[in-house]
Amino acid sequence: MTVFIIKRIAQIVPVIFGVTLVVFLIMQMVPGDSAVVLAGEGASHETIEELRENLGLNQPLHIQYWEYIKGLVQGDMGTSLKNGSPVLDEILVRLPITIELATYSILITIVLGLGAGIVSAIKPYSWMDFGVTIIALLGISLPSFFLGILLMYTFSVDLGWLPVAGWESPKHIILPAITLGAGGAAIVARMTRSSMLEVINQDFIRTAKAKGLKGYIIIFKHALRNALIPVITVVGLQFGSLLGGTVLIESVFAVNGLGRMIVDAIRTRDLPMVQGGVLVASIIFVFVNLLVDILYKVFNKRIDLN
Repeated sequence: MTVFIIKRIAQIVPVIFGVTLVVFLIMQMVPGDSAVVLAGEGASHETIEELRENLGLNQPLHIQYWEYIKGLVQGDMGTSLKNGSPVLDEILVRLPITIELATYSILITIVLGLGAGIVSAIKPYSWMDFGVTIIALLGISLPSFFLGILLMYTFSVDLGWLPVAGWESPKHIILPAITLGAGGAAIVARMTRSSMLEVINQDFIRTAKAKGLKGYIIIFKHALRNALIPVITVVGLQFGSLLGGTVLIESVFAVNGLGRMIVDAIRTRDLPMVQGGVLVASIIFVFVNLLVDILYKVFNKRIDLN
């Protein structure tokens, strides 16, 4: 296990370089000029050229990228072109908000998804199974931004139960977390149902029933444990999707997290800020995948991680 973890952590290094290179090249292809955006409308040609020179934007691309990598190795993620503040400081302020939002969302995904999937598998082809299937299909089909606007209009504007936007109190967390977690819960519910039905029909479950074990012991101790492997994979991938989804949902609910920071940085062509935000999100996703692989071993001792 220890060797496996060390190997996976070592794999993060080429992933980081790959992410930085891809993001750098994509940002170069985005229309617009950072110097023009920063100088503002009506700025003279001389002012824009002076700004480009000061920011190092006149340097060849490979030199700009090399300078960024050198700084990254020394723990310097660069300076924001927009406000001049260190990128790392800005990320450390925004990241806890996004982590908190993603954590509540993944809890909603796991609790609702597993619960609905188990209920659906225990009573297949019943009215409960039919109801869970319809709700799950709606959850998968509805775009998250549309669901967010729908929830915002219903519970904030119409009923007045929850705040429309912001991140000041626990009430502000509810709508963004449900919006982010709903789609994942629908996918987990479908996966749990399918995996549980496959396990329930196997011989060792029939043996457990023949021994007279109680139903909840058979479901939660024997069936669910063996059905969790594909579900864990889906939950791990969903966490990555949640980090990407925060880019949109944080903008919809005016949450000052990492996702909104990346959107603002893209709009102003603030390349260091975009690279820093995407890099941190990628590193988190890699570690989540490592955690998923470790959980495989925890739930099934027969799996060889090597």
